Amino acid sequence: MPNNDIKHVLNAQLADNTVTVDDTDDKIFVLVSAGTADKQRVISEMMARNPGLERVTIEAVVNLEQEVTKDLLLMGYSVNNGLYQAVAQFKDLAKGMAFDPARNSVYVSFTQGKELREAINKTTVNVVGEKGSAMFVAGGTDTATRTEGFNATAGRNFTLTGKNIKMAGTDPAVGITLKDAKGTVTKITEDMWAVNDPKKLTFIIPAGLADGTYTLTVTTQYGGTSPLKTPRSVVKTLTLGKAPEGGSTGGSGGDDDQEENPLG
Repeated sequence: MPNNDIKHVLNAQLADNTVTVDDTDDKIFVLVSAGTADKQRVISEMMARNPGLERVTIEAVVNLEQEVTKDLLLMGYSVNNGLYQAVAQFKDLAKGMAFDPARNSVYVSFTQGKELREAINKTTVNVVGEKGSAMFVAGGTDTATRTEGFNATAGRNFTLTGKNIKMAGTDPAVGITLKDAKGTVTKITEDMWAVNDPKKLTFIIPAGLADGTYTLTVTTQYGGTSPLKTPRSVVKTLTLGKAPEGGSTGGSGGDDDQEENPLG
């Protein structure tokens, strides 16, 4: 049963709207991230709410639910579990009568379910101030699929939007890197940058990278009118293709959205 005693609160900051470049007074709300919660964090939270259950039992149930949901989706069912409704769909145009995996692909779309909508309606948003001159990422877009979010395609362009994300400075740390789950770091060199603006950064994801979850780090000394003496970074969790089993590599603490923290 849902725990109705929990009061949901989201912290937000005011930031420039990167879509309306000419309107300097146009603002949006940006979430102040609490971190990343992977499968193990979810299981830990479930145990905390019901200490009488063994962890191995909870993990088995969670894994079984994920496996059944996956199978139902890929059998053509629309799955509605209350929190979300999911259904398999197809990308790209048909050419002839055959489905061509080289041209066409399958993806799963998710929409909010009744229980999640009701919880959202009861959620309080706490505005903690303005981003000011902080560096932040507001969103991402995969040019291969034209979808927004932090899923990307190896060998294709990926675009970040935000504020003060332009690559600038001479410090060796300046640049864009991707770190995989094993700790291997791949630097995206300058020749792979397509757009390098304060509010928009477009670069090519290296074609040789395997599908999985990566830590994307953008480090710069860009400070607007004058360069920063010390580089600063923004960190996001980026998924290439299908995420590996077990969820994000961020762990219970997570390194997702590690930006200048207004609450710290």
